[in-house]
Amino acid sequence: MDLIKKTNIDFVSKRNTYFMATLIALAVGVVAIFAVGGPDFGIDFSGGTQVTVKFQQNSATTDQVRDALGKAGYAGAELKSFGSEGEYLIRIGATGKASEVSQTIVTSLQETFKNDTVELLGADNVEKKISSELAWDSLLALVVAFVAMLLYIAFRFEFVFGLGSIVALLFDLALAFVISVLFNKTGLLNLEISINSIAAYLTILGYSINDKVVVFDRIRENREKHKGMGMADVINLSINETLSRTLITGVSVLGALLVLVFFGGDVLEGFAFTMFIGIVIGTFTSIYIAASFVIWYTDRVRHKRIGTVHTTGSNA
Repeated sequence: MDLIKKTNIDFVSKRNTYFMATLIALAVGVVAIFAVGGPDFGIDFSGGTQVTVKFQQNSATTDQVRDALGKAGYAGAELKSFGSEGEYLIRIGATGKASEVSQTIVTSLQETFKNDTVELLGADNVEKKISSELAWDSLLALVVAFVAMLLYIAFRFEFVFGLGSIVALLFDLALAFVISVLFNKTGLLNLEISINSIAAYLTILGYSINDKVVVFDRIRENREKHKGMGMADVINLSINETLSRTLITGVSVLGALLVLVFFGGDVLEGFAFTMFIGIVIGTFTSIYIAASFVIWYTDRVRHKRIGTVHTTGSNA
């Protein structure tokens, strides 16, 4: 017994509307990112030393902590409140031993806030040279993933399906990036661009391409089964036939990710939240972007061929 009954939803008739709405949302998001000061990069890509502390009694405000750091010689430190109350992330440009820098900071804060207990939650540092290499390697990993998926889809199906997948995947990553960057500005979660973010983006690519392969595989089957049916009708039928699988798989994965967001701790919550966003967007683009691109491209090629035939006939 199917959890979701067979549907007959017209997904493709308003494909241009959904495509334009997605483009507009992405454009607004990009403008918003610049309006709030651009993305925040973790020390993986920016270099420096990062120290995370917690005030057990939550007696210090952000301005007070910043003043205390300035008196301790870290006037240029970047300070961010996130997670539970009393937690602060402190980043400085110095790349000495993380243990020494963190101990100096904790000692200075403890001397300033004598009525509170300052706990060191973590400390790490990355040299500038290493951070540059990590940034380049991460970008290369994303490019290689895109090319590999394009070749795979083009080989297994047709080149147009590969192009449709890449267009949809670009939307997946771009929208996940925009939403993560903007949500990071709220301070509710630490969603800085880091190695964890790249891991989340690569995982989103893997999940999303699998989702699109399922739809494309059904499209291929239905093209053979319904040879007289137009491409738009074939795609609409295929999306409806795979909708149950798409939604059940998506909801199952989203449920697991929500558990990680709330109970995974500081290390996993950012990864899980980015993944959550990507899965939702990937499900949307599988239905409205990838397949719609195939219809647009197929119609464009057909009109070109018709135009060529008419031109040839006129010349004859």
